[in-house]
Amino acid sequence: MFSINNDWNPKQTRLRDIIKKEGDFQETIELCLKLHSIVHMPEVSGSGEYSFLEEVLSGVSDDGFKNYSSSYKGRTMAYNIWHITRIEDICANILIADDVQVINTDNWLKKTKSIITDTGNALTAEEIAEFSAAISREELMNYRAAVGKKTREIIKNLTFKDMKRKMNDKSLQRILDEKAVSEKPDAVWLVEFWGKKTVAGLLLLPITRHHVMHINDCLKTKKKIK
Repeated sequence: MFSINNDWNPKQTRLRDIIKKEGDFQETIELCLKLHSIVHMPEVSGSGEYSFLEEVLSGVSDDGFKNYSSSYKGRTMAYNIWHITRIEDICANILIADDVQVINTDNWLKKTKSIITDTGNALTAEEIAEFSAAISREELMNYRAAVGKKTREIIKNLTFKDMKRKMNDKSLQRILDEKAVSEKPDAVWLVEFWGKKTVAGLLLLPITRHHVMHINDCLKTKKKIK
């Protein structure tokens, strides 16, 4: 069984210690990819390595995945997976790569049957329940895989110079223009939060650490169901 304290934290600590050191740049990229593979399904990295996400979702029924009444802290597994995937899509593609969001390709919004385009930060309990009931689990996981694969290519193409790059106002405005983040107070703070980071900072959070926190919440939902 995966242990955050033993299997994740030492790697995350090492990444935080070396991410600004040019001499350790290659290890930085390798660690980012390793941590990223842990929070995605095995198909994303193609390495066949262990996946915390696969462990958590294994054996979970569609009802367990979507049911609000059995969720931990009022956040269903469906919501958690959407939330972390949208945030990865936004930060990797808009802020780091200045590219098109994956959600805006291949008709993902229609295929996933999502009733929102944003991260879901400002959703009420009732809206989370409605969102979760409507979402297609299969297509949500397909969308997540597409985001993960794109992010890995972005990480592999980074240079050490990129690590110090700050966010620009144009990219931050794109987030709002594309309705990737709600302008409600419970969500819009994300734009300012990300705007203070460098590429290195985004790799630490949300590209790696943010995922494991929400997947751990999914694990708590799984235990609650059982």
